Amino acid sequence: MNIVKEKTGDLTAVLKVNISEKDYAEKVENVLKDYRKKARIDGFRPGKVPTGLIKKMYGKGILVEEVNKLISESLTNYIREEKLNILGEPLPTENQKPADFDNESEFEFSFDVALAPEVDVKLSKKDKVPYYEIKVDDKLLETHIDNYARRFGEFKDVEETTDNEMLTGNFVELDEEGNVKEGGIKAEEVKITIEYIKNEEIKKAMAGHKAGDTIKLDVRKAYPSDSEIASMLKVDKEVAKNIKGDFNFEILKVQRFEKAEINQELYDKAFGKDVVKTDKEFKEKLTEEIKDNFVRETDYRFLIDAKEKFVKKFDPELPTEFLKRWLIAVNEGKFTPEQIEEEFPKFEEDLKWQLIKDAIIKENEIKVEEEDILEAAKEVTAAQFAQYGLANLPDEQLAQYAQEILKKDEERRKLYEKKFEDKVLEFIKDSIKLDIKEISVEDFQKLWEDEQKKSEKKKK
Repeated sequence: MNIVKEKTGDLTAVLKVNISEKDYAEKVENVLKDYRKKARIDGFRPGKVPTGLIKKMYGKGILVEEVNKLISESLTNYIREEKLNILGEPLPTENQKPADFDNESEFEFSFDVALAPEVDVKLSKKDKVPYYEIKVDDKLLETHIDNYARRFGEFKDVEETTDNEMLTGNFVELDEEGNVKEGGIKAEEVKITIEYIKNEEIKKAMAGHKAGDTIKLDVRKAYPSDSEIASMLKVDKEVAKNIKGDFNFEILKVQRFEKAEINQELYDKAFGKDVVKTDKEFKEKLTEEIKDNFVRETDYRFLIDAKEKFVKKFDPELPTEFLKRWLIAVNEGKFTPEQIEEEFPKFEEDLKWQLIKDAIIKENEIKVEEEDILEAAKEVTAAQFAQYGLANLPDEQLAQYAQEILKKDEERRKLYEKKFEDKVLEFIKDSIKLDIKEISVEDFQKLWEDEQKKSEKKKK
């Protein structure tokens, strides 16, 4: 078997694969023998079907399959051995003569390939990209303080209901006459929050009650959702679909949520014993936290702006006609050629940016080690626990959960790609001049709104 590469353009080539009978004969013969052993044909004992009959029945199909396997393997090996940096995948050359598997024993197949351009990415302090830093004003700080007060707040027993208390009580289903229904639904120790009742009339009627009172409640009007009813009455969703009418709700407990006071007790719960001791230190800690919370978003915004700048600056040449043809081929049945044409500018921009990032990685020998991926997995784990108010977990515990994440191939791949992007981001930030711009949260969000409008305008 022989493969020859012929250039057809600056970034395109054709790979001609020549296959002779000796390349596939043994493989075809072995498959035929295997078919013969397993074949079940009327008039012949198992394993005794004549080879000629097996060949007549299955020979051509086996030949085609083995030749296709051979082509796929040989192309993959050739591209790897020759270190061809291709874009997309090889495509059968258009208008080539179909193989005659009935009459020929030697075949030639041609495949078009697109070659990635060489991109020389040189960054310097002359390159300037905006980097936004969120301005922590009094309004943003007060919102964050309120979030802490809510996070460490709690429900406390109160005498009487108003409009937003949480009630604990027992539900009992009533019949049409208003009596306890024989064999009806009962649910004990159920918690409901007045604020979340959907019917305003029922919500108002809930005010002015105390523990020990019994309220008649139309649960379907109060909670139209089958899922809510199923959860509240502790029944299957299918049962919940048919529930209607009144229930008695005996109030066992009335509780109102109260925010935590901003004091030393809260500081200790939030940050550890005596880490924060004064109101000034608390606000400084929150200011730092707010800025840290926005780093991921501001870094992402920086990447968007860097991408736009450097794609324009380096503008790698691409074999656009091949890429459009390849996109149509791999998305056959999913997108029309017209849709591919419409979306191509975005694809082209993303591919150019990927080539620029790949060049940065290669030229500066940027690597992602196993410990980098482990740290990334620990960050993901810490963020997940933080959502449930569990901060400052021991490193050993984080590492244990992180190892479980890394056992999943897809998660490992995502983290691997993310760490590469993080390292490219840091390299760019270190290599160019950052045009620091302090900005309010509102104005920062407006940047994304403007970006969305610009994107929609491009499509039109």
